[in-house]
Amino acid sequence: MAPKTDIEIARAAKKRPIQEIGETLGIPGEHLLPYGHDKAKVGQDFIDSLADRPNGKLILVTAINPTPAGEGKTTTTVGLGDGLNAIGKKACICIREASLGPNFGMKGGAAGGGYAQVVPMEDMNLHFTGDFHAITSAHNLLAAMIDNHVYWGNEEDIDVRRVSWRRVMDMNDRALRQITASLGGVANGFPREAGFDITVASEVMAILCLARDLADLQERLGAMIVAYRRDKTPVFARDIKADGAMTVLLKDAMQPNLVQTLENNPAFVHGGPFANIAHGCNSVIATKTALKLADYVVTEAGFGADLGAEKFMNIKCRKAGLAPDCVVVVATVRAMKMNGGVAKADLGAENVEAVKAGCANLGRHIANVKSFGVPVVVGINHFAGDTEAEIDAVREFVAAEGAEAILCRHWADGSAGMTEMATRVAEIADGGSADFRTLYPDDMDLFEKIETVAHKIYRAGAVVADSKIRAQLKDWEAQGYGNLPVCMAKTQYSFSTDPTARGAPTGFDLPIREVRLSAGAGFVVAICGEIMTMPGLPKVPSAEVIRLNDDGQIEGLF
Repeated sequence: MAPKTDIEIARAAKKRPIQEIGETLGIPGEHLLPYGHDKAKVGQDFIDSLADRPNGKLILVTAINPTPAGEGKTTTTVGLGDGLNAIGKKACICIREASLGPNFGMKGGAAGGGYAQVVPMEDMNLHFTGDFHAITSAHNLLAAMIDNHVYWGNEEDIDVRRVSWRRVMDMNDRALRQITASLGGVANGFPREAGFDITVASEVMAILCLARDLADLQERLGAMIVAYRRDKTPVFARDIKADGAMTVLLKDAMQPNLVQTLENNPAFVHGGPFANIAHGCNSVIATKTALKLADYVVTEAGFGADLGAEKFMNIKCRKAGLAPDCVVVVATVRAMKMNGGVAKADLGAENVEAVKAGCANLGRHIANVKSFGVPVVVGINHFAGDTEAEIDAVREFVAAEGAEAILCRHWADGSAGMTEMATRVAEIADGGSADFRTLYPDDMDLFEKIETVAHKIYRAGAVVADSKIRAQLKDWEAQGYGNLPVCMAKTQYSFSTDPTARGAPTGFDLPIREVRLSAGAGFVVAICGEIMTMPGLPKVPSAEVIRLNDDGQIEGLF
């Protein structure tokens, strides 16, 4: 009999009322704003009341570079949270919300899989509590107010050729990457080039995920640079008087969302910046709230450790004053074989030598995470076709790298398949061996920060950037932005900018195509190679098979 699909498993879940889930964390019912029976937002007043409580232990789950073979980082995050609760620990999970773009495109949902899922799975992977819609609306309100300001006299003397604020939508649509706006005559404004990014790439998304509270949110929104004047001085969102209205639109979206796992353990699901084009972590407010309420908090960072974990350490931890106590790097035997040169169609056959060859990618990630001064455990996410010889090959490689690898069967068995990993992670987190440090200091030059990530994390050779990009970085330093961290926008499939270069390439050139200043979020984005901030749909998008069945139930979601 074929195993149940993720959505079938999720649909059969025995969920508890969300007020009961809140009670397990000590959240009184009056501080929950329910969205139906199985999800709720946590009130800011309650969050503020937790300030003097000590923090629990923070556990980061990251992974090797993603492959079509599948890695299961979110699934492992959920499984580890369930596993910690199963061995008697008080644990909470913190993950990001799902974007509609990948759901209807190629990647699928972001709620875990098998018997390690967060529910309600359908809601989480679709509109959820409306946070992404609020972010999209706030972003596009600002865009409309910029063009409106120009139309009604342009008091700020905005150079329409230098409007840097694009529009966004939460969908993959390559046709909108570059557009011409305001065509149709005088009544429609001044024609100019414009374009769309996907909502998860919006600076508003990044700000919501880094802001402490509503006051901090509005201050950051006001500090966003949206255009430049004819004298090349920056125009801020506060100059357009958009920050107040944007904050109103984001008032509810700022509150973390509480849901539950299949095993009725608490999970905060809040925010959703992609790690290949933004900083790839759930919200600071959700993580910090969870740390006040639970003894162990398991969170994830997007894609491979070269993107998500690097940004978690260098951006989120730096900005929020956080430090992980333990890091889990997720890998699969199948992905090791694919990194070792095996085609996806041939992954079912045992190939120990390919596993060994592919482990170079895993080794690079282990070394990189260790460079931040935190202890590392490898979680081998088990697939049914894995052989003992292949699993042993991964274990032996990891041991030679000075770490340990633990087999995880959470996809098939839930928390029962995660007790060994949960026990070991708790021991490491409690042991206090972490000595966290960021990769570079605040006062390093911006281009030197980019080079540091390129050399120490990617193992690149030359960082290639033309004189205009270097001059732009120097200008930002002169304007007082030189102390910001850098956010590398790069393909998730490789350490290089070539998505086909699997394994652990070295010495390659890293081309910087563009740099963007996210002054409100507090980082500088370096766009590397051909990475797009508005993805396109694949030849056969997932949307083609998503539908309602005769019983009115959703089918086709991963």
